[in-house]
Formats: sequence, C-alpha cells, structure tokens
Amino acid sequence: MNALAKDLSVRGELRYNEPMSRHTSWRVGGPAEAFFIPESIEDLSSFLADLDDATPIFWHGVGSNLLVRDGGLQGVVISATKMLRQLDRIDHYLVRAGAGLPCTQLARQCIRWGFGPSEFFAGIPGTVGGALAMNAGAHGSETWDRVESVRTIDRNGEIHQHSPAEYTVGYRSVIGPANEWFIEGTFRFDPDVVPSMESMKAMLDRRKNTQPLGLPSCGSVFRNPPGDFSARLIEAAGLKGFRIGGAEVSTKHANFIINRDEASATDIEELIEHVRQTVLDEQGVALKHEVRIVGEVAA
Repeated sequence: MNALAKDLSVRGELRYNEPMSRHTSWRVGGPAEAFFIPESIEDLSSFLADLDDATPIFWHGVGSNLLVRDGGLQGVVISATKMLRQLDRIDHYLVRAGAGLPCTQLARQCIRWGFGPSEFFAGIPGTVGGALAMNAGAHGSETWDRVESVRTIDRNGEIHQHSPAEYTVGYRSVIGPANEWFIEGTFRFDPDVVPSMESMKAMLDRRKNTQPLGLPSCGSVFRNPPGDFSARLIEAAGLKGFRIGGAEVSTKHANFIINRDEASATDIEELIEHVRQTVLDEQGVALKHEVRIVGEVAA
C-alpha cells in the first residue's frame, strides 16, 4: 500500500483488506484496501490531514444504497457512523443531527419532541449523512426540504459550514463543494405541523407489507421516472422473479433486487443492467440508478 502507510497513527480502528460484504445491505462486495473507523472528529481530522493526497477516499454509511463490485475498493473507506450519532434539540423547531445517525432514530425523536413533518425520515433506510448526500426521500417528502445548514469535512481534515444555497439539489441528487463530506445536518421543522407516531408506524407497516425487508437488498434500485414508477415498468416487462445467479428481482416489489442465494456483486450488477435494458426495449423508458455502484471488477 503505497499511499497509505501501515504505521499511520490513529486512535480509531484501521483495518486492511476488509471485506465490504460485511458492510453492505446486499451482503456482497470485495475487500477495501483500508477501512478506517475513527474514534472522534479530532481523530478523523488528523487522519485526513496525514493522508497522502493521491489516496482515494470513499465515505461509507450503513451501505444501504450501495453495490461494491467483487474486486473491492482501492484507497481508504471511512466509516464514521459510530461517532457521528449525536442528536440535539437547538430550539423549538430546530435540531442538529450527526451524519451517522439512522434516519429512523431522527424521526422517532423528532416526533417525541413534537417536530413535524418528520415522520417521513423513518421511511429512509440509511443514515442522515447518506440522506443528505442523495436528497433521500419517502412518502412525498425529501431530506433537503428540511435542511437549515450542514457541516462538512474536507480531505485536509478542515471543517466547513454551508447553507442550502451553496448546493444544487434535485431528485435524488445533491451537488456541492468538491472533496467535502457531510458530518452533520441542522434541520428546521414547521410550527403548524403536529407529527404522529401512529402515522410513522403506519408508514413502516406499509413498507413492511410491500417490500422484501427480510432479505438482503439495497432498497429501490432505480429512480422513479417523471410521472411513473420504476416498479410498475419493471413488473409490466414481466421481470418479477427473474434471476441471474443468486440475484433475483423481488416478487414482492419489482424495484427491489434481492440476494436470494449467495449472489455475487457481478450477479446483481448484471441483473440491474438486464432490467434497465429490458424496460428500455419494451417500455421505451431509460431507468436511472438510485443505487450507487462502485469498485473494481474482479480479475
């Protein structure tokens, strides 16, 4: 490992050749060259400051919207979810949440505080950092609808604060300052909206009844095209239950691909492409990935 010295001083945990299958909801993926779990923000800042500029960096949340190819990831994967889990009430309608906090926890606590509309965060199967990075949404609401400000860290270990005006935000898309990663978000809720624990539970029950939650998947594979639903188009193409290797289009929700039987990342990626091409050929719609596909193809 040329760019990442093995004697690099850290207080957190630094692993080498760490299987990414342990860190993705699909349970697939080759090894990360290095995998760093910082102990604190100070530890993370110091690590980044000492890191060679040529070393690729990949930020990892809970791996719920991620496909890592079988050849793995070069450089260093940073998993800061263990330390970025704080949640603080700032005033009557403002909260500050760490990027490693699960969105479901954000939703539950905001409901207890009486902050609405916050129930939709429970429908996002990932962390606050991931939700900020892709403008994740559920039940008609999106993360950046609530953002007051964000804090980021750059690859030199310096921390910055930004307003939403500094980002270009779209459907499942966020473009902002280069080489910076979210470490915290501050969210503003509405004084006239009363949240409901029952409403959140109903959302979760509906998700449980319509999605294959008991099997390894990444959630929705494709973005919904304007005016339509990817699941409807995939089902109309007759692809429910279609398999490549151990990967299968869910029979419960057509926009889910499940790891049915020890699938490889290659199985899943080939099935994603087959679904995309079939829908294009038969429905004339070019579906776009919601899942992030990264890493090297296995030799």
